[in-house]
Amino acid sequence: MRSGIVCAAAVLALAVLPVAAPSLARDPDNAIVTTRQAAMKEMAAAAKAIAEMFDGKRAYERAAFKAAAGTLSARTGGALIAGFPRGTVGAPSAAKREIDQARPEFEALARHIGRLADALAAKAGNAPAEITADMRMTGPPADGGSLLGKRPGVAEADPAKMPAEHLLHLILQDCTTCHSKFRRKIE
Repeated sequence: MRSGIVCAAAVLALAVLPVAAPSLARDPDNAIVTTRQAAMKEMAAAAKAIAEMFDGKRAYERAAFKAAAGTLSARTGGALIAGFPRGTVGAPSAAKREIDQARPEFEALARHIGRLADALAAKAGNAPAEITADMRMTGPPADGGSLLGKRPGVAEADPAKMPAEHLLHLILQDCTTCHSKFRRKIE
């Protein structure tokens, strides 16, 4: 399971590579695209740092955990929505035009990631000096699902009650979902 977190973080990191193409009509200098690509890179680096701490590939440091979780919280939710104003998708970014066509779905996903990231940041703000058992994902998923997905009709668990590692896993899952629906593959 832990290697899946690192793989998802790697996918997120690769998903922010810029694409050379004509400028957007509403963003002739590509400022919006450049800003959101930088934000995505920051999120990818933050997610990777936290995943590596939980996987033992990076030393756990409370301050680094707090900073990375804070980055995820600051870059998701409303900030993520604001990074994709209508008419600024398509080349030169890898953002699909479907973002504008399915705006409610995109915004709901961005807000969900934001709620998860806010809960992770709150936990990181009170993080202990070392990773404890209550920070780890154990047993069946706390969101009413399984490794194969969420069971229909099961209410979503309160993110504040989930372990930090599970929150990270769900954030990465949402990022993967968003990219699969709203991001062109770069060859």
